Amino acid sequence: MADFTPVPTLEGDARFDAYVARPEGSPKAAIVVIQEIFGVNEGIRRKCDNWAQAGYLAVAPDLFWRLRPHIELDADVPAEMEEALGLFGKFDQDKGVRDLEAAIRFARKEIGGGKVGVVGYCLGGRLAFMSACRTDGDAFVGYYGVGIDNLIGESHAIGKPVLLHVPTADGFVSAEVQQKMHEGLKDNRHVELHDYEGLDHGFAAEMGKRRVEDAAQLADRRTADFFAAALA
Repeated sequence: MADFTPVPTLEGDARFDAYVARPEGSPKAAIVVIQEIFGVNEGIRRKCDNWAQAGYLAVAPDLFWRLRPHIELDADVPAEMEEALGLFGKFDQDKGVRDLEAAIRFARKEIGGGKVGVVGYCLGGRLAFMSACRTDGDAFVGYYGVGIDNLIGESHAIGKPVLLHVPTADGFVSAEVQQKMHEGLKDNRHVELHDYEGLDHGFAAEMGKRRVEDAAQLADRRTADFFAAALA
């Protein structure tokens, strides 16, 4: 079962939609799936469906709702890529993290108070890291997160497990930035980083030209094992 469901903001002054995929039986935990700059598109919905098939309640909040609800863009269409980059520049990330906290609370309530993991991609990878610093989620995974180097100063607030997937040829995250991430996080016992040599941004996209099958499967297997341990 899967459909869009309204989620109240933390302030209770508005609602935004989230794609919610439910497992057949009782969920063993919940996972909040954070979109790329392309919105809650088919690829993100498929990721939620996969988590539901694995026994989790999966929730993908529509974080661009303040800009325009239900944006769905395709990374393989140049005009839509340009539109997505423009949305990234307009998006208020601090409000986005508050909406993620609202989604975490919604998910936790839906499963009766159990554990909630967070996984994000691209912009969502950055927001997953911000969520590790600022929310009460139970475990966090970031795929090719952008600009994490300028969030290192917040990392002292991380008290739950964090896993970061880092493609070494990421066109949006330079080698210098990657080095800053490794150096800045190497002494944090809660954070684990995995490099993917020669791979570019978006290698684990569920669909489209960016996907690199073997690497995507490896990263997703590591994520599944990580959540199985952290959310047990």
